[in-house]
Amino acid sequence: MKKVTIYSDGACQGNPGPGGWAALLIYGKNRKEISGACPATTNNRMELTAAIQGLQTLKEPCEVDFWTDSEYVRQGITEWLPNWKRRGWRTAGKKPVKNIDLWQALDAAAGRHQIHWHWVRGHNQQPENERCDQLATEAIERLRQEMSPLELDRALREFQSCPTPLLDSANGE
Repeated sequence: MKKVTIYSDGACQGNPGPGGWAALLIYGKNRKEISGACPATTNNRMELTAAIQGLQTLKEPCEVDFWTDSEYVRQGITEWLPNWKRRGWRTAGKKPVKNIDLWQALDAAAGRHQIHWHWVRGHNQQPENERCDQLATEAIERLRQEMSPLELDRALREFQSCPTPLLDSANGE
């Protein structure tokens, strides 16, 4: 099984607001950078998207050292997710899991691999994490150049009125 290292990060300008995500995949001397943006989202959704996209980029099952600066992602996948699944995607308080669509996608993407999840302090001069932050921010800037302020405002209003449990919770348990 190939050994790969992935760093990921999400960013949001406003929370909710326009967001970006990025992942850096390292296999030996090979490095691959991926990134994207969404006109209306939250920081946690971008963190989850970065992790999903990083894992989905792998073409075969791998052993992965996965680094994230999001405790929400790391704790969610390693601690909360098994309980959510056991309770039918409900929290300990019997409420629907927030961001369920992305948690289910991350669960599926992670299931193909042997993953060692690690937390890295954000904005702490760790080069790969800083690079992901830069890529995510650049993705937001590209989006802002492609969309008018009116289009971004409309996307934000639509996102905020969404009836599904997508908005973040302070504690995912």
